[in-house]
Amino acid sequence: MLEGAGFEVVDLGVNCPPEKFVEAVRVNEPHIVGFSAFLTTTMPMFKVNIQALEKAGLREKVSVMVGGAPVTEEYAKLAGADHYSPDASIATRMAKQIVGAAQAAENAALTQAVELIDKTLKKG
Repeated sequence: MLEGAGFEVVDLGVNCPPEKFVEAVRVNEPHIVGFSAFLTTTMPMFKVNIQALEKAGLREKVSVMVGGAPVTEEYAKLAGADHYSPDASIATRMAKQIVGAAQAAENAALTQAVELIDKTLKKG
């Protein structure tokens, strides 16, 4: 959804060592670094990666957003994330706000797609 909203996404894949995240932040200079977990066993890597960004002196240069099925807002705060999103639709809107694009004119098709996804997610 982020790509569909016009964001450039650098996907580092799964099971990436913290050094790979640090190098990607250095090279790409993103506004946002996003981490997602689909299993509770992968959630501790949020904190490890955030600490690696701190150690490299890059933490203050990015906003960290986390999410995924087992993730809660409380856990995101404990891990040191700046933002938590329960789903991709909200993450996309949040990312727009983070980079100051919330007031930009939105693509009507994207808005319609986001609303449809929201309705689908609420139905369960």
